Amino acid sequence: MNTTYFQSYLAQQQAAYASIPLDKVERITNLLKQCWEDDRQLFVFGNGGSAANASHFITDLGKGASDKLVSQGKGRRFRCLSLNDNTAWLTALGNDYAYEDVFVGQLQNYARPGDLVLTMSVSGNSPNLVKAVQWANEHGLTTIGLVGAKRGRLADLAQEVIVIDSEHYGRVEDAHMTICHMLCYSFMEQ
Repeated sequence: MNTTYFQSYLAQQQAAYASIPLDKVERITNLLKQCWEDDRQLFVFGNGGSAANASHFITDLGKGASDKLVSQGKGRRFRCLSLNDNTAWLTALGNDYAYEDVFVGQLQNYARPGDLVLTMSVSGNSPNLVKAVQWANEHGLTTIGLVGAKRGRLADLAQEVIVIDSEHYGRVEDAHMTICHMLCYSFMEQ
């Protein structure tokens, strides 16, 4: 067993975590709070590991954070949706139009001005994410991008951006999920 590799991996993961700008996490938390207070919808999406993170985040926010808010007598649950989770719709949009339309096509049905979009991408250049964020910006939604060090087009398009200082897919995706957990647990533990 090569423990040196694992020590190096952990050291680099800790550096990725250290690059998370907590002031921006707090700003995004405030956007989520405003979204909840205004009874707006939150849409989250990504590709690959980021798709799994989107689904995980929405589960934690829609169940865990919402349960906590209800138990505190605040009465309202988060209106949140992972656009990765309707396989039939994703494949219909991808097949009948183009894969770059799988998220924007859903936003066109659901989204309203004032709603919130959060997308995650290590590269920041996935055409389907870029197209959805462009559309959201043009239609009065607030857009958030969590990206890796390559930044990509999402870093320029999203209104709020967090860049993880790594290009390693696993480390960036882990840091993004940590941010998602911080967002959820800020409602559950404060």
